[in-house]
Amino acid sequence: MKHTLSVLVEDEAGVLTRIAGLFARRGFNIESLAVGPAEQVGISRITMVVPGDDQVIEQLTKQLYKLINVLKVQDITEIPCVERELMLLKVNAASGTRSEVIELAQIFRARVVDIGDDTLTLEVVGDPGKMVAIVQVLNRFGIKEIARTGKIALTRESGVNTEFLKSLEAKV
Repeated sequence: MKHTLSVLVEDEAGVLTRIAGLFARRGFNIESLAVGPAEQVGISRITMVVPGDDQVIEQLTKQLYKLINVLKVQDITEIPCVERELMLLKVNAASGTRSEVIELAQIFRARVVDIGDDTLTLEVVGDPGKMVAIVQVLNRFGIKEIARTGKIALTRESGVNTEFLKSLEAKV
C-alpha cells in the first residue's frame, strides 16, 4: 500500500539529504516528493508518497523523529485530504488532430501553455488520479514529454472525505 506522509522540518541545508539517506539506508523508495515552505517562517513541509505496510510506515516514522531537524511526521493516508499535483504534458498535435487534443484537454480542465508546429504543451492540475486519466486518454496521439511534480496534500479541516462522497455519487 502507498502511504502519504506529511513531514514538517526546520528549513536548513541538508535536511532533505538526511531524510533521503535514511530511506536509502533502509532500502525504501520514495515514489513522490514535494518540498516547500510551510505556514511558519523557517519551517518547510515535505510531502512524500512511500510504499509499505502500516508496520513499515510506523518504523519509518520513528526513524524520522530521530533526525534533529524533523518537527512533526503525520501519515495522512487515511485522513480526509486535499491532494494536488501539477503536470506539464507535451503531446503530438498535428493540424488534423489539434482541435481534438484541445477538446480533450478542456474536459480535464487542462490549459494549453505552449503551441509548436506539431505539438501542444498542456498544464494539468488535480489529484493523482486525474493525471493518470489524462495521460491514458492522450496516449493515442503520442506523448513526447512529461514533467510531473510530486503530490502535495493538506488535511481537510471539515473532515469530509470526498473519496467517500464520490463513491456515494457513483451508486446513485
